[in-house]
Amino acid sequence: MKLIKNESAEKLRGGFYTPEPIASFILKWGINGSVDYDILEPSCGDGVFLEQLRESNHRFNSVTAIEFDEIEAEKAERVNLNNKTVINTDFHLYCNETIQRFDLIVGNPPYIRYQYFDKDQQIEADKIFNRAKLKYSKLTNAWVSFVVGSSLLLKEKGKIGFVIPAELLQVSYAQQLREFLGHFYNKINIISFEKLVFPDIQQEVVLLLCEKNDSNSHLIEHLELRNASDLAKLDVNKLKSPTKKIDFKSKKWTYYFLEQEEIDFLEKIASDKNISTIGKYADVEVGITTGANNYFTVPYSIVQFYQLEEFAKPMVGRSVQVNSIVFTQKDWQKNVQSEAKANLLVFPPKEQLNGRLGVKSYLEYGESVGINKGYKTGIRDDWFVIPSIKLSEALFIRRNNLFPRLILNEAGAYTTDTMHRVFIKEQTNKYAFIASFYNSLSLAFSEIVGRSYGGGVLELMPSEAEKILLPYCAENEELLSVIDGMMRKKKNIDEILKITNDEILKHGYGFSDKEIKFADSIWKKLSARRLNRNK
Repeated sequence: MKLIKNESAEKLRGGFYTPEPIASFILKWGINGSVDYDILEPSCGDGVFLEQLRESNHRFNSVTAIEFDEIEAEKAERVNLNNKTVINTDFHLYCNETIQRFDLIVGNPPYIRYQYFDKDQQIEADKIFNRAKLKYSKLTNAWVSFVVGSSLLLKEKGKIGFVIPAELLQVSYAQQLREFLGHFYNKINIISFEKLVFPDIQQEVVLLLCEKNDSNSHLIEHLELRNASDLAKLDVNKLKSPTKKIDFKSKKWTYYFLEQEEIDFLEKIASDKNISTIGKYADVEVGITTGANNYFTVPYSIVQFYQLEEFAKPMVGRSVQVNSIVFTQKDWQKNVQSEAKANLLVFPPKEQLNGRLGVKSYLEYGESVGINKGYKTGIRDDWFVIPSIKLSEALFIRRNNLFPRLILNEAGAYTTDTMHRVFIKEQTNKYAFIASFYNSLSLAFSEIVGRSYGGGVLELMPSEAEKILLPYCAENEELLSVIDGMMRKKKNIDEILKITNDEILKHGYGFSDKEIKFADSIWKKLSARRLNRNK
């Protein structure tokens, strides 16, 4: 974790300014012909929303702009706009003290991690969450408290329009926010973009457009545009009538990238076909946390040089070191010969080292470069003793590209936190377990329960991986060698799925050809959307 003193001013302030087309569109959607709105911008920066209010000649009753940074507040103050008030303060404090309420709240809230808040900001943010009957945690980002706080400042009928990270749709710390928004608002529109709005920071963002109107309905809609410039051609009236029902269960909003028919299919398929999740057949845990992978994972040349053979364990730490779904001893040996970091150094406590010179030399080297003072290593009794050295029968790659991979660990290799350890339960056939994962339904659910990043990466954490539907069948054991062989020959995943979908879904679980095609199209739709971020 970077120290605050090493972070940029932009990072600490969370300031990445809104492109004009986005600010213009949010205001156009929010005001939509009204002339008497009281408007709030909770983090106005240098005043791009204020400028767009002026340039578009919107009529309104008042506009209040909050800005924590004094210099930026001065810039906003210079925007020539009637009935405008700029307040140089922290929004959290303002939110908890003001009695004013607003018809429309717009903006691009700062993206600041909890640890970069000062203590007073943390206290005020906690108050906001308490008012909303939500739990505030150290994982919460500033944009979350801005969205919650702004919602609390609306009149009985009102709207918010924000530029926020696409994390809203998928990360676990935003789950309670999704539930809050779903209950608080009657209409929610999410607009995403194929191209990154902020390419310099690889941050995928969405427009969150919410309206409460005292009705009993709770509807949501997702729309994807190519880039921000396409907003100029978008008719705001298209956003008046979202059609998808908000699901109040603990699901990610990635669902809403799909059509209602696709959502209904995924909602029903598990119960209709009696399909369980990965968690029924295995426990998924993070890989070994060394505290310093570059030091504890080494090529064999380092093992030889320091005479560390006794302490070197086979390991695999990168997806490029695994070219199929079965990782064998032979695969590991190839990694060793290529000078890959294929060895994990597992040292015993100090009293058991018995003065071995090679170990002593390597530990002294570690201390000379500060490995012993790391965030994880510094809290250990012996900084070089790695905890939780457990070997798992299977591995799950944490960050994936074209598709996620579940791998049989025949080599008995350890892994770091770049992969997850999968401990297969006693009653489960491990060969069938691995093979059963490679079908379009499981891949589709991987996209839904995981999270995507700007570069097209799909990340799944252990609890998310356990939620993936797995059409397990002991007979699927026979497919393992087929899939493994095809992958080693670099066959396209579509070629593999033609075989596995037929065996796993059709013969094993009674899927019709139409249902298989539907599941496959859902997976392709979600994965293509993610991979487009990398183009």
